[in-house]
Amino acid sequence: MNKVLIILGELSDRDIDWMIANSSRTKVPPGITLIVEGKPLDALYILLEGTLSVTASVMGQKEIGKIICGEVLGEMSFVDGRLPSASVTTIDECLILSIPRRLLTEKMEQDVLFSLRFYRAVTKFLSSRLRGTVQRFGEETHSLIYQDPKDEFAIAPNVENPDLAESRFQWLLKRLKES
Repeated sequence: MNKVLIILGELSDRDIDWMIANSSRTKVPPGITLIVEGKPLDALYILLEGTLSVTASVMGQKEIGKIICGEVLGEMSFVDGRLPSASVTTIDECLILSIPRRLLTEKMEQDVLFSLRFYRAVTKFLSSRLRGTVQRFGEETHSLIYQDPKDEFAIAPNVENPDLAESRFQWLLKRLKES
């Protein structure tokens, strides 16, 4: 879950309120491809519950990683405007928070401080993911698991205020379950 904590640790309570008000929650059954390699994305996703499988054509469609609770998806395509380089499919039933790309782009154009916080958060998030990938290449498995399931609740070292970020995530989940 530590990846979403990186983002929530950078955003303000008002930013999170905006995300909740402008997003949708969806329960996605097993076997559904959420992101298709090479196809445009219309949203940024946060995995609230469940597990996803990542595959890429360059790897012969074999699973190259798993995504667990608290991961953010579609951030690379949002930042660089390119098509996704991998497909992402649900392994079990997942609860996904979807923030429409159009609304997120509009918010960033209208609210410069939100934009700064958001891009800082995504930069830290991508940095954390890259460092983890490089570290795993040094291990025997050579797997691109985005986060070791055994470390699901480990806090990334670059979360500046882990207690605040964790409480924001729990607050986000509580508010989403109540609505």
